[in-house]
Amino acid sequence: MLEVKNISFSWGRAPLLDDVSFTVAPGETVALVGANGAGKTTLLRILAGVCLPSSGTVVADAADMLRAPMRYRRLLGYLPESAPVEPGMTVKGYLKYRANLKGEMQKKIRHRVLEAMELCGLEARADARVDNLSQGLRKRVALAEAILLRPRFLFLDDLLAGLDAETRLSVGRILRSVSSFAATVVSGHELDELEGFATKFLALKGGRLLNAKTAAGVRALLTAAPARKEEGEAEG
Repeated sequence: MLEVKNISFSWGRAPLLDDVSFTVAPGETVALVGANGAGKTTLLRILAGVCLPSSGTVVADAADMLRAPMRYRRLLGYLPESAPVEPGMTVKGYLKYRANLKGEMQKKIRHRVLEAMELCGLEARADARVDNLSQGLRKRVALAEAILLRPRFLFLDDLLAGLDAETRLSVGRILRSVSSFAATVVSGHELDELEGFATKFLALKGGRLLNAKTAAGVRALLTAAPARKEEGEAEG
Protein backbone atom coordinates (compact mmCIF):
# COMPACT_ATOMS: atom_id res chain seq x y z
CA MET A 1 0.00 0.00 0.00
CA LEU A 2 1.19 3.51 -0.85
CA GLU A 3 0.02 6.13 1.64
CA VAL A 4 0.39 9.79 0.75
CA LYS A 5 -0.51 12.02 3.69
CA ASN A 6 -0.90 15.81 3.69
CA ILE A 7 1.82 16.50 1.12
CA SER A 8 2.53 20.17 0.46
CA PHE A 9 5.34 21.71 -1.58
CA SER A 10 6.34 25.30 -2.24
CA TRP A 11 8.93 26.81 -4.56
CA GLY A 12 9.96 30.04 -2.94
CA ARG A 13 6.69 31.67 -1.97
CA ALA A 14 4.70 29.84 -4.61
CA PRO A 15 2.72 26.83 -3.30
CA LEU A 16 2.75 24.05 -5.93
CA LEU A 17 1.00 21.35 -3.86
CA ASP A 18 -1.41 21.91 -1.00
CA ASP A 19 -2.30 19.17 1.51
CA VAL A 20 -2.50 16.25 -0.95
CA SER A 21 -3.54 12.88 0.52
CA PHE A 22 -4.49 9.58 -1.15
CA THR A 23 -3.70 5.86 -1.13
CA VAL A 24 -2.80 3.39 -3.86
CA ALA A 25 -3.54 -0.27 -3.22
CA PRO A 26 -1.65 -3.23 -4.73
CA GLY A 27 -2.74 -3.84 -8.33
CA GLU A 28 -4.29 -0.42 -8.80
CA THR A 29 -3.44 1.79 -11.77
CA VAL A 30 -4.18 5.37 -10.79
CA ALA A 31 -4.60 8.06 -13.45
CA LEU A 32 -3.42 11.46 -12.21
CA VAL A 33 -4.88 14.18 -14.42
CA GLY A 34 -4.90 17.95 -14.54
CA ALA A 35 -3.92 20.90 -16.69
CA ASN A 36 -0.36 22.15 -17.17
CA GLY A 37 0.85 23.64 -13.89
CA ALA A 38 -1.61 21.66 -11.76
CA GLY A 39 1.24 19.98 -9.85
CA LYS A 40 1.32 16.51 -11.44
CA THR A 41 5.05 16.40 -12.21
CA THR A 42 5.93 17.88 -8.82
CA LEU A 43 3.86 15.25 -7.04
CA LEU A 44 5.41 12.39 -9.02
CA ARG A 45 8.91 13.72 -8.36
CA ILE A 46 8.13 13.68 -4.64
CA LEU A 47 6.70 10.16 -4.80
CA ALA A 48 9.84 9.04 -6.65
CA GLY A 49 12.10 10.60 -4.01
CA VAL A 50 13.61 13.08 -6.47
CA CYS A 51 12.61 16.00 -4.28
CA LEU A 52 11.33 16.29 -0.72
CA PRO A 53 7.97 17.70 0.32
CA SER A 54 7.72 20.89 2.37
CA SER A 55 5.44 18.94 4.70
CA GLY A 56 3.65 15.61 4.84
CA THR A 57 4.70 11.97 4.55
CA VAL A 58 4.83 9.21 1.95
CA VAL A 59 4.94 5.58 3.08
CA ALA A 60 5.30 2.57 0.77
CA ASP A 61 4.75 -0.85 2.35
CA ALA A 62 5.71 0.57 5.77
CA ALA A 63 8.88 2.22 4.37
CA ASP A 64 8.78 5.93 5.17
CA MET A 65 10.30 8.08 2.41
CA LEU A 66 11.97 10.40 4.93
CA ARG A 67 12.93 7.94 7.67
CA ALA A 68 14.00 5.00 5.48
CA PRO A 69 14.84 6.55 2.08
CA MET A 70 17.01 3.69 0.77
CA ARG A 71 14.43 1.04 1.60
CA TYR A 72 11.70 3.25 0.16
CA ARG A 73 13.51 3.81 -3.16
CA ARG A 74 14.23 0.12 -3.63
CA LEU A 75 10.47 -0.40 -3.98
CA LEU A 76 10.06 2.11 -6.81
CA GLY A 77 10.21 2.40 -10.57
CA TYR A 78 10.10 5.90 -12.06
CA LEU A 79 9.74 7.22 -15.59
CA PRO A 80 10.13 11.02 -15.83
CA GLU A 81 8.45 13.05 -18.54
CA SER A 82 11.67 13.27 -20.58
CA ALA A 83 13.40 9.92 -20.11
CA PRO A 84 16.97 9.96 -21.48
CA VAL A 85 18.46 6.97 -23.27
CA GLU A 86 22.09 6.25 -24.03
CA PRO A 87 22.90 6.88 -27.72
CA GLY A 88 24.55 4.06 -29.63
CA MET A 89 23.36 1.28 -27.31
CA THR A 90 21.10 -1.59 -28.31
CA VAL A 91 17.84 -2.15 -26.46
CA LYS A 92 19.23 -5.22 -24.70
CA GLY A 93 22.57 -3.54 -23.95
CA TYR A 94 20.87 -0.44 -22.55
CA LEU A 95 18.64 -2.47 -20.24
CA LYS A 96 21.61 -4.53 -19.00
CA TYR A 97 23.50 -1.30 -18.34
CA ARG A 98 20.59 0.16 -16.38
CA ALA A 99 20.11 -3.05 -14.38
CA ASN A 100 23.78 -2.87 -13.37
CA LEU A 101 23.41 0.77 -12.31
CA LYS A 102 20.38 -0.15 -10.22
CA GLY A 103 22.49 -2.67 -8.33
CA GLU A 104 20.84 -5.88 -9.50
CA MET A 105 22.74 -9.12 -8.86
CA GLN A 106 24.68 -10.27 -11.95
CA LYS A 107 23.03 -13.69 -12.01
CA LYS A 108 19.59 -12.07 -12.23
CA ILE A 109 20.26 -9.38 -14.86
CA ARG A 110 19.70 -11.55 -17.94
CA HIS A 111 16.33 -12.75 -16.63
CA ARG A 112 15.28 -9.22 -15.65
CA VAL A 113 16.15 -7.84 -19.09
CA LEU A 114 14.39 -10.63 -20.97
CA GLU A 115 11.28 -10.29 -18.80
CA ALA A 116 11.11 -6.50 -19.25
CA MET A 117 11.55 -6.79 -23.03
CA GLU A 118 8.81 -9.42 -23.19
CA LEU A 119 6.38 -7.36 -21.13
CA CYS A 120 7.00 -4.31 -23.31
CA GLY A 121 6.96 -6.16 -26.64
CA LEU A 122 10.61 -5.46 -27.43
CA GLU A 123 12.00 -8.96 -28.05
CA ALA A 124 12.24 -8.38 -31.80
CA ARG A 125 14.09 -5.09 -31.19
CA ALA A 126 16.63 -6.45 -28.69
CA ASP A 127 19.60 -5.77 -31.00
CA ALA A 128 18.31 -2.51 -32.47
CA ARG A 129 19.96 0.76 -31.48
CA VAL A 130 17.69 2.69 -29.15
CA ASP A 131 18.36 6.04 -30.84
CA ASN A 132 17.20 4.59 -34.19
CA LEU A 133 13.79 3.60 -32.85
CA SER A 134 10.54 5.50 -33.28
CA GLN A 135 9.28 7.69 -30.45
CA GLY A 136 6.73 5.05 -29.47
CA LEU A 137 9.33 2.31 -29.26
CA ARG A 138 11.73 4.53 -27.33
CA LYS A 139 8.93 5.14 -24.83
CA ARG A 140 8.51 1.37 -24.49
CA VAL A 141 12.26 1.03 -23.83
CA ALA A 142 12.01 3.71 -21.12
CA LEU A 143 9.04 1.86 -19.60
CA ALA A 144 10.99 -1.42 -19.71
CA GLU A 145 13.80 0.30 -17.82
CA ALA A 146 11.34 1.56 -15.17
CA ILE A 147 10.01 -1.96 -14.53
CA LEU A 148 13.37 -3.80 -14.77
CA LEU A 149 13.56 -4.80 -11.10
CA ARG A 150 9.82 -5.53 -10.77
CA PRO A 151 9.08 -2.52 -8.53
CA ARG A 152 6.19 -2.62 -6.08
CA PHE A 153 5.27 0.95 -7.03
CA LEU A 154 5.59 2.55 -10.45
CA PHE A 155 5.40 6.30 -11.15
CA LEU A 156 5.02 7.39 -14.78
CA ASP A 157 4.99 11.05 -15.79
CA ASP A 158 3.02 11.92 -18.94
CA LEU A 159 3.59 8.44 -20.32
CA LEU A 160 1.30 8.82 -23.35
CA ALA A 161 2.52 12.24 -24.53
CA GLY A 162 3.34 12.30 -28.25
CA LEU A 163 2.21 8.73 -28.91
CA ASP A 164 -0.21 7.73 -31.66
CA ALA A 165 -3.49 5.97 -30.88
CA GLU A 166 -2.17 2.47 -31.64
CA THR A 167 0.89 2.91 -29.42
CA ARG A 168 -1.27 4.26 -26.59
CA LEU A 169 -3.37 1.09 -26.76
CA SER A 170 -0.26 -1.09 -26.62
CA VAL A 171 1.08 0.88 -23.63
CA GLY A 172 -2.27 0.39 -21.91
CA ARG A 173 -1.97 -3.37 -22.41
CA ILE A 174 1.53 -3.27 -20.91
CA LEU A 175 0.29 -1.45 -17.82
CA ARG A 176 -2.51 -3.96 -17.33
CA SER A 177 0.15 -6.70 -17.27
CA VAL A 178 2.40 -4.71 -14.94
CA SER A 179 -0.46 -4.36 -12.45
CA SER A 180 0.16 -8.00 -11.48
CA PHE A 181 3.22 -6.87 -9.49
CA ALA A 182 3.16 -3.04 -9.30
CA ALA A 183 0.74 -0.41 -8.08
CA THR A 184 1.01 2.40 -10.63
CA VAL A 185 0.42 6.15 -10.72
CA VAL A 186 0.48 7.54 -14.26
CA SER A 187 -0.07 11.21 -15.06
CA GLY A 188 -1.57 12.74 -18.18
CA HIS A 189 -3.37 15.74 -19.56
CA GLU A 190 -6.23 13.96 -21.33
CA LEU A 191 -8.60 11.88 -19.27
CA ASP A 192 -9.90 10.03 -22.34
CA GLU A 193 -6.43 8.57 -23.02
CA LEU A 194 -6.20 7.02 -19.54
CA GLU A 195 -9.70 5.58 -19.17
CA GLY A 196 -8.85 2.37 -21.01
CA PHE A 197 -6.54 1.02 -18.31
CA ALA A 198 -6.83 3.10 -15.12
CA THR A 199 -8.71 1.62 -12.18
CA LYS A 200 -8.88 4.85 -10.16
CA PHE A 201 -8.71 8.54 -11.04
CA LEU A 202 -7.24 11.52 -9.21
CA ALA A 203 -7.37 15.13 -10.36
CA LEU A 204 -5.14 18.04 -9.38
CA LYS A 205 -6.24 21.61 -9.85
CA GLY A 206 -4.06 24.46 -8.63
CA GLY A 207 -2.03 22.07 -6.50
CA ARG A 208 -5.07 20.71 -4.67
CA LEU A 209 -6.52 17.23 -5.03
CA LEU A 210 -10.16 17.23 -6.07
CA ASN A 211 -12.53 14.84 -4.37
CA ALA A 212 -13.39 12.43 -7.16
CA LYS A 213 -12.18 8.91 -7.94
CA THR A 214 -14.08 7.98 -11.10
CA ALA A 215 -13.53 9.24 -14.64
CA ALA A 216 -16.98 10.84 -14.69
CA GLY A 217 -16.43 12.58 -11.36
CA VAL A 218 -13.01 13.90 -12.38
CA ARG A 219 -14.34 15.15 -15.72
CA ALA A 220 -17.17 17.01 -13.99
CA LEU A 221 -14.81 18.71 -11.52
CA LEU A 222 -12.19 19.69 -14.08
CA THR A 223 -14.81 21.31 -16.31
CA ALA A 224 -16.77 23.01 -13.50
CA ALA A 225 -17.05 26.80 -13.57
CA PRO A 226 -14.31 28.56 -11.54
CA ALA A 227 -16.91 30.39 -9.46
CA ARG A 228 -18.00 27.17 -7.78
CA LYS A 229 -16.19 27.33 -4.42
CA GLU A 230 -17.53 23.94 -3.35
CA GLU A 231 -16.09 21.96 -6.30
CA GLY A 232 -13.68 20.05 -4.05
CA GLU A 233 -16.65 18.72 -2.07
CA ALA A 234 -18.30 16.98 -5.00
CA GLU A 235 -18.03 13.23 -5.11
CA GLY A 236 -17.45 11.27 -8.30
